[in-house]
Amino acid sequence: MLSVVRVHLPSDIPIVGCELTPYVLLRRPDRTVTTDDVSEINPLDGHFLRYKYRVQSDKKVAVCSIHPSEQATLQCLGCVKAKIPVAKSYHCTPKCFSDAWQHHRVLHDRAASAVNDNGNEEEELFGRFNNSGSGSSNTTLSASASSASLTNGAAPVYPAAITQRSGGETWFEVGRSKTYTPTADDIGHVLKFECVVVDAETKLTVGHSSTLLTSRVIPAPSPSPRRMIPVDGMGHLDAEGRITSSGSFTVLSYNILSDSYASSELYNYFPSWALSWPYRRQNLLREIVGYRADIICLQEVQSDHYEEFFAPELDKHGYYGLYKKKTNEVFLGNANTIDGCATFFRRDRFSHVKKYEVEFNKAAQSLTDAMIPTTQRKTALNRLVKDNVALIVVLEAKVNNQPVDNPGKRQLLCVANTHVNVQQDLKDVKLWQVHTLLKGLEKIAASADIPMLVCGDFNSVPGSAPHALLAMGKVDPSHPDLAVDPLNILRPHSKLVHQLPLVSAYSSFARTMGLGYEQHKRRLDSTTNEPLFTNVTRDFIGSLDYIFYTADSLVVESLLELLDEESLRKDTALPSPEWSSDHIALLAEFRCCKNRSRRSRG
Repeated sequence: MLSVVRVHLPSDIPIVGCELTPYVLLRRPDRTVTTDDVSEINPLDGHFLRYKYRVQSDKKVAVCSIHPSEQATLQCLGCVKAKIPVAKSYHCTPKCFSDAWQHHRVLHDRAASAVNDNGNEEEELFGRFNNSGSGSSNTTLSASASSASLTNGAAPVYPAAITQRSGGETWFEVGRSKTYTPTADDIGHVLKFECVVVDAETKLTVGHSSTLLTSRVIPAPSPSPRRMIPVDGMGHLDAEGRITSSGSFTVLSYNILSDSYASSELYNYFPSWALSWPYRRQNLLREIVGYRADIICLQEVQSDHYEEFFAPELDKHGYYGLYKKKTNEVFLGNANTIDGCATFFRRDRFSHVKKYEVEFNKAAQSLTDAMIPTTQRKTALNRLVKDNVALIVVLEAKVNNQPVDNPGKRQLLCVANTHVNVQQDLKDVKLWQVHTLLKGLEKIAASADIPMLVCGDFNSVPGSAPHALLAMGKVDPSHPDLAVDPLNILRPHSKLVHQLPLVSAYSSFARTMGLGYEQHKRRLDSTTNEPLFTNVTRDFIGSLDYIFYTADSLVVESLLELLDEESLRKDTALPSPEWSSDHIALLAEFRCCKNRSRRSRG
């Protein structure tokens, strides 16, 4: 007879919006085991499985914004008055509120600043995804004069708070399928999963019910909003001082951290429930969609996740996707989990003209055939073949949601999306990959007067040889990175040049004047004018990700503000429950310049 051997959940902490899919191990009548579902429609040996989800308590429960698995006993009235998302106002204990105050007060300062600047609350980018439906509006917290415990001497240093919860618990059914997606109404409650074998003919249960209890349902943590900051584009006037806007568009570049790399050993500082892919994919999707970018360049997208999740989900939001999977000459795992680069664009803004795929493995084979002696080719290929790729897409802008009728007025845009090799000891390989990509882009530029964007994770810090080649168009022959060249593939050093007038988008902050920009400039490296960091882990903090653009044909209009240490709470690294990748997203708004002509570097 069919029986249940074992039941467990990937994580015992359920999160709003993240599907729960339990692991159910069954023993068939022939004594073999399986994890396949046995439904009422397709019973096995006259039996099927019945599932139920129940929720504990019929009362609303608020949860702590700092420790979401704990029930809240305090609510910050300052947050309520400032209309800060209610989920951020709750704390489990006075000590929790006190310890978090230095970070928490930033929410109040930003809310006050928004009111002062705009006369009302400004809608900050990504803020619309703060969990407003947290179930805390009808809270069971009652008013209490607990502010005395949150004072220092006679002067109150924390806002007044209300406290105390009431009890009363029951169980009621919320789902009858194997999977369940917690809702805002479930926040603070324990879920019970039940699985039982049922006789297909009598519909009576057979044997005992296998049951699991979860921790309390928590809201999906929401990061602090990141705003678009306008920048001064006057540094990009053409020779005659003319810039005429032909419409702006936004570009996002984001390494989302492939699930195959997100191991608990590597990210042992990260809660296991927040490291799970069901949680991270929903959090990443919320963030990506929230930026409302016209073009999206993603790195570390697993091939199965692209096909099964990102492509169909972003299609619902009006995006068309193109994908290039890494080659698998080095990769030894499951072919479905190989990651790659995915580029999406809004169908109402652009149409697809052409796609180029760059496989650095093929370029390595051509290089070794041409330059390396036969006896050394195997060694050379072992060093050069790393499976990295680039995806180059040529798009055509639409006018009034229609393609431009006159071919002579076609507004084309070339977007390159890449992920350069990660190994820090292979400096020559990184530089060679970047140089190979740029030479390919030069060929495209030679065939058409076309604005270009070069986006991605270059695994190269500001000031490194790959960064210098991108930003300066050449590499100084005395650069220390050039000392690592066992195959002599970088010689002569004079060939390490390109003629594309590329500029890093985020360096625009450094060229912008005004007191309001000082805080953004402090988040830049003063030597290179690049962000202080785009990648933050316990072992590394620095910039690896960039958006480069051709400055003779595009102007930066605005940039997504950079994160600072306060936003990351200083004592944590990425990923975090709020930010589901160890990289941060970069987003830039560009405007095309008319009457342009391609100018090579001098």
